[in-house]
Amino acid sequence: MRMANIDGRLSVRLPGGFRDVADASGGRFGPDPQQAFADWDAFLTWAKEHADSGQPGSARHLTPDASTVWGPPVPRPAQIFAIGLNYRDHVAESGLTIPEEPAVFTKFVTSLTGHEQKVSLPEGLVDWEVELVVAIGRHCRLATRENAWSHVAGVTVGQDLSERRLQLTGPAPQFSLGKSYPGFAPLGPELVTVDELADPDDLEIGCALEGDEVLQKGRTSSMIFDVPELIVRLSAVCPLLPGDLIFTGTPAGVGGARDPQKFLAPGDVLVSWIEGVGELRNPLHRA
Repeated sequence: MRMANIDGRLSVRLPGGFRDVADASGGRFGPDPQQAFADWDAFLTWAKEHADSGQPGSARHLTPDASTVWGPPVPRPAQIFAIGLNYRDHVAESGLTIPEEPAVFTKFVTSLTGHEQKVSLPEGLVDWEVELVVAIGRHCRLATRENAWSHVAGVTVGQDLSERRLQLTGPAPQFSLGKSYPGFAPLGPELVTVDELADPDDLEIGCALEGDEVLQKGRTSSMIFDVPELIVRLSAVCPLLPGDLIFTGTPAGVGGARDPQKFLAPGDVLVSWIEGVGELRNPLHRA
């Protein structure tokens, strides 16, 4: 199942377009995408039955076009966890050693935006970090590796955009602030359930500037702490709540680690992709 936030309304993909959930369910499920996680199992069962049928019925069908506003498929998570230094090649390009524990910080909810949404660049050095983003579907505390994936609603494409000057300011770096300007957490276009993926632990991941060079390209199997391990370690400390997000880290190729360094500029269009999950596109302009 693939769900999206289209013009602020919860939608599920059908062949050739999307079905508006509130209309199709007769109001059983509301239009708010975040509310899908409040009763994830019931919503998933309903969505799979209707998506498989492919029958329009009387519900509104949506065919995205240039006027479509794509919101983040998870617009208001209670918690956003983000993981630094989680790919070996990124650790190496950063000149650091392999961490023994996940490096955890947060991105604030006001940094979320969607596919095709413009991102304003503040003054400074804005870098890219393409990431597999995991959405939690079921309350999770003290997970095991064996049951970790069962707590996941789905995955999506994300960017952990980072203003490096603020991020690295002071004796205690300001990771959360430097990575939480408005629009610095684009997600989408869709949230994809893991049964849609041949191997959710091994997906190609990358990003590029539209019409220009590939900036990053790797595989999620190169994570130091894979998705089950992250869920185990996070849930050992914090309960993971339905609708929470985990940004799982980025592979090598960030601009700040290059020689010479390279950063995002107004007029760039950042294109991010994950195999089987989708392609996220965000134009950039000066704030």
